[in-house]
Amino acid sequence: MPEAVARPPWRPSLRSPFDRPIAALAVPAFGSLVAEPLYVLADTAVVGRIGTTELAGLALASTVLLTAHSLMVFLAYGATGPIARMISEGRAKEAAHRGIQGMWLAAVLGVLLAGLMGIFGEPLLRWLQADGDVLDAALLYLRVSLSGFPFLLLALAGAGVMHGRQDTRRPLFIAVAAALANLVIEVVLVFVFGFGLGASALSTVIAQVAAGVAFIVLTVRWARETGADIRPVAQPMIALLTSGTALVVRTASLRGALTVAAAVAAGIGTADLAAHQVGLQVWVTLALALDAVAIAGQALTGRFLGEGDAEVAWAASRRMIELDTVVAVFFGLAIALFREPIAGLFTEDAAVVSLTGLVLLHVAGQQPINGIVFALDGILIGAGDLWFLARWMVIAFISFAIAVSIVVVTDAGLGWLWAALWVFMTVRMVPLLLRWRSGRWLLTSV
Repeated sequence: MPEAVARPPWRPSLRSPFDRPIAALAVPAFGSLVAEPLYVLADTAVVGRIGTTELAGLALASTVLLTAHSLMVFLAYGATGPIARMISEGRAKEAAHRGIQGMWLAAVLGVLLAGLMGIFGEPLLRWLQADGDVLDAALLYLRVSLSGFPFLLLALAGAGVMHGRQDTRRPLFIAVAAALANLVIEVVLVFVFGFGLGASALSTVIAQVAAGVAFIVLTVRWARETGADIRPVAQPMIALLTSGTALVVRTASLRGALTVAAAVAAGIGTADLAAHQVGLQVWVTLALALDAVAIAGQALTGRFLGEGDAEVAWAASRRMIELDTVVAVFFGLAIALFREPIAGLFTEDAAVVSLTGLVLLHVAGQQPINGIVFALDGILIGAGDLWFLARWMVIAFISFAIAVSIVVVTDAGLGWLWAALWVFMTVRMVPLLLRWRSGRWLLTSV
């Protein structure tokens, strides 16, 4: 910890001088982050009305798609902090060039991963316990969705560039517009024209393509304004891929835990898997909502450390943890109170509704832990403390794997599967809090 930097005092208050800059980034980021999982939430709600088998197929296909998407999150998170630092240091042209190369890398990886999922999709789904009609439904949704995957990664990389520029308003507009378009198209195709699961996936693809193109336009325009070269250059793209390794390890461990949970739920039963899918999508949606403060943490931490002001960075981070925890408690109370109406939004199957109510109680209880974890994630990513995050995410995954193995061996059921997720999040939270308190992450140059 830098000797000249004193730990900020823990004096919770209703107001802070950091509230305005945090809100200026976090409030629009909230909308853009929540809009992304609304693609899957909208599909979940619509497909749940088609049938339980289709909902179970969607659960497994979306697990594969979201795992691949999450592994590429370094395209956004790895861009926000460095670009914020470059701009604060007066290197806007270099920052724009980095953003362009990130977009090229997103396009290449998007095409490559879509091809791999097309080839290995069926074995992956079988590994997730899919068979019979559930496997057919999952394959249909996955194969239709693959054409939109490269554009999904382009939007991810473009949002990271915009957040690094302290611009969360335009990503918000794009994300909300795409989510609304997805919902409208899906409702028309399924409920008006009577199409099924494939139409649900197609509507999402249309929205993803539109969002990806919008981010391409914004990033290229910025590059031209700064005079940055917009052509692909192999060396910077390889450097970006290498620097993102820690984030890939971190995210692979996170998605690995969620994927294992889906596989275990599938082994318990179809109704359990459907309930798990609803609960997981609510959990993910709330997680990304809490990540709004994490986005502010990435951008502001990168900016303050780029300006050489470690004391301000630390004080601002304390406020971010406070705010995210308060919001998380509110989310938890809301989910606990309205769990039955929420479950009824996604399915009319009485067994699934009952199981979903149980899962949502776990979702509600985990929210305060999630608020602390996601705020600290953003702060440490913005500081470039990536390998610390990666190491402890791997340890959390191992802890979860041990807990979930006990659930499988004892045939404990869906509620205990979600108890294992409590273990996962708690093992993440404790070391992150200790790291933050130590101040060893306060590096003004990376």
